[in-house]
Amino acid sequence: MSRLAAMLVHYPVLDRGGARITTAITNLDVHDIARSAFTYGLSAYYIVHPIAAQRELVERVRKHWVEGAGGLRIPDRVPPLSLVRVVASIEQALADFDSEQLPELWTTSARAESNSLPLAEARRMLRAPARSRIIAFGTGWGLAPEVHARADAKLAPLTSPREDGFNHLSVRAAAAILFDRLLGEQ
Repeated sequence: MSRLAAMLVHYPVLDRGGARITTAITNLDVHDIARSAFTYGLSAYYIVHPIAAQRELVERVRKHWVEGAGGLRIPDRVPPLSLVRVVASIEQALADFDSEQLPELWTTSARAESNSLPLAEARRMLRAPARSRIIAFGTGWGLAPEVHARADAKLAPLTSPREDGFNHLSVRAAAAILFDRLLGEQ
């Protein structure tokens, strides 16, 4: 199996009108995606934010649970939050995860496209030894087009069984479901 990491991108992402924005850190995203990543055996969880004060906030939260009183009070939080890596850019996350060979970048979106990598195929690819991979999730209304353009693959979206096609999950819910579909027992 290839090494796998998750990346939560706060810039460049889109707002509902399609403009590029930077979103704020959400404490629930830090905790919940770390817990899901650890549960499914990911090697790291990167949080990408260009603003130093936001990165410092995540680092304080991480230290509280890994080195501080939070970890002493609830030891089950230490291993998942130990996966958290805070970086300023997507490039930093890619270089940090595999310094010898840049990992493949797989992006996610709620929008279907004809060239999307089907989840069953992605699951099969993850089972075979290969280059390391990072799955990027976007905050706001999703990753900016230039992130998808540089990706090695864009994963097919999670689909809703609803007749009206409603498909607007929180990023932490989408990450957990995607990890299960790619790595869970089937």
